[in-house]
Amino acid sequence: MISTLIADDHLLIREGLRKILSEEEDIEIVYEAENGQQVLDYLAAQSVQVLILDINMPMMSGLDILKYVHKLSPDTRVLILSMYPEDRFAVRALKAGASGYITKASAGDELISAVRKVIEGARYISPEATEMLVRELSKPSDRLPHETLSEREFQILMLLVKGKNVRSISEDLGLSVNTVNTYRARIFEKMSLKSTQELVRYAYDHKLLE
Repeated sequence: MISTLIADDHLLIREGLRKILSEEEDIEIVYEAENGQQVLDYLAAQSVQVLILDINMPMMSGLDILKYVHKLSPDTRVLILSMYPEDRFAVRALKAGASGYITKASAGDELISAVRKVIEGARYISPEATEMLVRELSKPSDRLPHETLSEREFQILMLLVKGKNVRSISEDLGLSVNTVNTYRARIFEKMSLKSTQELVRYAYDHKLLE
């Protein structure tokens, strides 16, 4: 049996994924998590073969969770599930160590194939994601400004454009206000922006928001 953990903060999404996976005789859903801490608590006690992980989770992002998963359960294959189009986040997820990436819109058609692919030790990526990965590796100078950010900088960017202030971000991420301010300054410098308003406009223009 392929032991599987589903991590998504939306109950309806988890129910949909459970329905798809439960139709397969050799796939067993051993746990469902609605936030990152639940994922890490479970993996600290026992491992699973496949973790289906939403990239946009409360408490910590899917990419941050991914870093801890590799330490807690090195053999777990992580399949990122996202509502974001592949051409914006697939490369970032794969470079962070994910075994595969599919969108929620394509989960009904691709989820089973993706699970079987990653359990074999291969990566599951669509042709669109493959094209983006090749372009990312071959033309680093062509990267968009937000693609030059570190994972933590990108996480803080997303919180800023969603209306979070520096103090709120520091509490959410367990960082000092000064540290968040430093990250904020780096974001503006790397992206050649001067204000949060410009950052929000950039996020909308490049479809980084839901």
